[in-house]
Amino acid sequence: MIIRDMFNRKKKYATIPNAASKTDVPEGIMTKCPECKHIGLTKDLLINNKVCPSCQHHYKMTAQERVAIFLDEGTFISMDDHLQTVNPLNFPGYTEKIRLDAEKTGLNEAVLTGTGFIDGRKIVVAIMDAHFRMGSMGSVVGEKITRAVEEATRLGVPFIIFTASGGARMQEGVLSLMQMAKTSVALKRHSDKGYLFISIMTHPTTGGVSASFASIGDINLAEPKALIGFAGRRVIEQTVREKLPENFQTAEFLLAHGQLDAVIHRSSMKVTVSTLVKHHSKGDN
Repeated sequence: MIIRDMFNRKKKYATIPNAASKTDVPEGIMTKCPECKHIGLTKDLLINNKVCPSCQHHYKMTAQERVAIFLDEGTFISMDDHLQTVNPLNFPGYTEKIRLDAEKTGLNEAVLTGTGFIDGRKIVVAIMDAHFRMGSMGSVVGEKITRAVEEATRLGVPFIIFTASGGARMQEGVLSLMQMAKTSVALKRHSDKGYLFISIMTHPTTGGVSASFASIGDINLAEPKALIGFAGRRVIEQTVREKLPENFQTAEFLLAHGQLDAVIHRSSMKVTVSTLVKHHSKGDN
């Protein structure tokens, strides 16, 4: 009788959910740094502008997050949100992927453009978002950037771009490659008028984007350890038949070799750009 009682008790206890499951951390409340493996509260990471407090690793940001930390509050007015990407090469599934990324990011394409103020001075800004098709450059991305540059020229104000891209978009073929020339021509006209262009390269800035508008700023800046380059490491090593340095194609490597003007921590980016805009502006706008 005693033995049967004990058996029944075990069966009863076996039906109770594992107590540990009640103390599991809800998904998304903690974030693990991919560089130093530091685990901290996600809300603290967001307060810190998505920079790891342990190793200073700069996480990717959405375009909207950039607006919030870079521009004066409530001053941003977006442009050309109505432009829609089509499927010129009838690439299978392309239109559906664009639709899903638009729903996920709240953007019409991989770049957000518009006007705003930085410490009271008007600028036109373009912010690429790697969460939308890896920030790849298609026809609409190139068109939006070109229109933004032309608006900056029309207003006579600086043009600032944050780049984050895997390069030209393969689903649009040569049409995506044409955006390299189109954006660069618009920037040349902006320069001919004597207006400022600051390019801020974030992780990653690669392919046709790095080989065009991202690298031709009057001032070229980058966030720490951002990957910046045209072809990938493996392709270059196979081509030159040499082992490349470990920090090859990082912002710090490019700075050391004269391809950047400065590497700026995210917490200092607004004050740095604001100072540059102040000293290069032809007058208050």
